[in-house]
Amino acid sequence: MPVEFISAVHTDSGASGPAAASRTGFDPDYLRRYARALDDGGFDHTLVAYHSASPDAFQVAQFVATHTERVRPILAHRPGVVFPTHAARALATLDQISDGRLSLHIISGGSDEEQHREGDYLNKTERYERSDEYIQILRRVWTAEGPVSHEGKYFRFEGYYSDVKPVGGLIPVSVGGSSQDAYRVGGQQGDIFGLWGEPLKETAEQIAAVNAVADAAGRPHPRIWVSFRPIIAPTDELAWEKAHRTLGVLKDQAKNTELLRHYRTTGRPANVGSQRLLDIAARGEVQDRCLWTAPAVATNAAGASTALVGSPETVAKALLDYVDIGCDLLSIRGYDPLNDAIDYARYVVPLVRQELAHRAAASEAA
Repeated sequence: MPVEFISAVHTDSGASGPAAASRTGFDPDYLRRYARALDDGGFDHTLVAYHSASPDAFQVAQFVATHTERVRPILAHRPGVVFPTHAARALATLDQISDGRLSLHIISGGSDEEQHREGDYLNKTERYERSDEYIQILRRVWTAEGPVSHEGKYFRFEGYYSDVKPVGGLIPVSVGGSSQDAYRVGGQQGDIFGLWGEPLKETAEQIAAVNAVADAAGRPHPRIWVSFRPIIAPTDELAWEKAHRTLGVLKDQAKNTELLRHYRTTGRPANVGSQRLLDIAARGEVQDRCLWTAPAVATNAAGASTALVGSPETVAKALLDYVDIGCDLLSIRGYDPLNDAIDYARYVVPLVRQELAHRAAASEAA
């Protein structure tokens, strides 16, 4: 499979710079401009994120699909909020609207507090079990030629059938996480497995863990999606100056966020992925070629928060390091979301694609 690039749409312009990355309002004109910038810039996919307080992800994904021609929405979806039969029909409808461009990213949930906001009181292991069952139901409904009945641990229904099917028969399913539960569900069910940006050694170890589960299940290895927040400038020196300015904004922003208030009372974040990022940061602020962990510390590792810092050439080489260990979906979204996406499309994405094309040509000639 070719190496592909993922971004993430934002629905509210809000403030410029790093503060914009946390805004969750809705500005249709801004979202339209953002989606078209990704389409024009040559991104292959864009994540449509999910949070209990954010604009509805299904409707945002449909908006993106109807205002673009080629970029493929990756819809983040939380099992337990929508019954799987309804989700199967809604997802198939959205896939038809997008002419087969939809992918699905299953979020089992890393924060009990966030899950409780939407009435979900399962523990983490149970949430991953439910995700496993949920994915199986989606695929059964999408491929069924007649009514489907199901009786499992978390869902039960009889005689369900949907008249609408995905364009290609199935919708690609992504699973993410850094726990053993995540590896198990991702290896057994995922077409794609998502990782946050850790050093090369740790990333390779996680890939091996997921692939081992897939091997045991007799499944193809999932494609690996790895996420970074690159900070670029014309030279490495200027990029690091920009990085430290960005870090100052992130620290100021965190002082008044719900995230920091929660951190002060409960300590480290509950999810394994965030814990791993903080442990990695404790070993060094800069690792490998240009992986910068300070933003993870500033944000308490709230999501994909590590950066690749440097000139476009340096960042492109760092991304290729991850391609070399098995990552073929590269998520790059910035702390200044729209402006960074435009810059990545101009200065980083072409360099990576040119080098990959050069390698392919050299391989064919050998």
